[in-house]
Amino acid sequence: MTDESRETVLVVDDSPETLGFVTEALKKTGIAVLVATSGEAALSICEKITPDTILMDAIMPGLDGFETCRRIKENAVLQLVPVIFMTGLSETEHIVRALEAGGVDFLTKPIDVDELQARIKVHLKNARSVQSAHVALDAAGRHLVAVSGSGTVLWSTPQIQNLLARTGSAETSLIQLGKALGDWMDGSRGEDVRHKSFMLGLSENLAVQLHPLGRVGPDENLFRVTAEDEACQIEALQERFELTQRESEVLIWIAKGKANKDIGEILSLSPRTVNKHLEQIFVKLGVENRASAAVRAAEVIYAF
Repeated sequence: MTDESRETVLVVDDSPETLGFVTEALKKTGIAVLVATSGEAALSICEKITPDTILMDAIMPGLDGFETCRRIKENAVLQLVPVIFMTGLSETEHIVRALEAGGVDFLTKPIDVDELQARIKVHLKNARSVQSAHVALDAAGRHLVAVSGSGTVLWSTPQIQNLLARTGSAETSLIQLGKALGDWMDGSRGEDVRHKSFMLGLSENLAVQLHPLGRVGPDENLFRVTAEDEACQIEALQERFELTQRESEVLIWIAKGKANKDIGEILSLSPRTVNKHLEQIFVKLGVENRASAAVRAAEVIYAF
């Protein structure tokens, strides 16, 4: 294993004996180890280096492991780094505190070497998978945001930041968005919300449609966000595909999955007129069916 490909684990513990024991066990598996003897030292290291996993002692003088973990998770760069707590305390209260602080797992002291190595391996693999998925979503240009059940924004794609910048303060709007999603999930508890969506006005200039995509983690709920800026969407479709305004309006509703009858009712058109518009839309887009037309339209609509 080359130095460039070695996984790095940060071990945080005020006990020299524990540090020595854990460090030796990890090095035998080819893992590079960083050590910190306090929460403050751990935060300092994380400002310079992003470890692949963190092993955190729960009880330390000064900044304890719980608060250290919370501060680490406030850094967007470190949000996906798994933190595994090490503690001699097995009370439920401390386990809950560890998880609430952002930890993904815990080990009870004295540490069992085989268990330590197995859990590190699992969490490293999971972290790599999640990071790869987020990179893929960013590259795909999707407007996606993930929030906890309480409405804390866990992560969002760069496109979300660009969209929310239209309100004047992307940071404030992201907090507002997370709170609204948390309230909505709380009100929808126990329901199947995968096919529901709702509107949220973020400013005079921006209203968004929130589409729930389901749970992707123990407390990670994924939503797709689209701007309800219909006038701009119609104009963009007209310009991109040389459509009339009415053809653009029909195409928008096709992209939203509406049937011809529904589109006719929405736009006050007869089904026959909707069909006539569709014929022209297919020709101008160079497609043969409504599914292909919806895909072409989505490329423009979801760019907002």
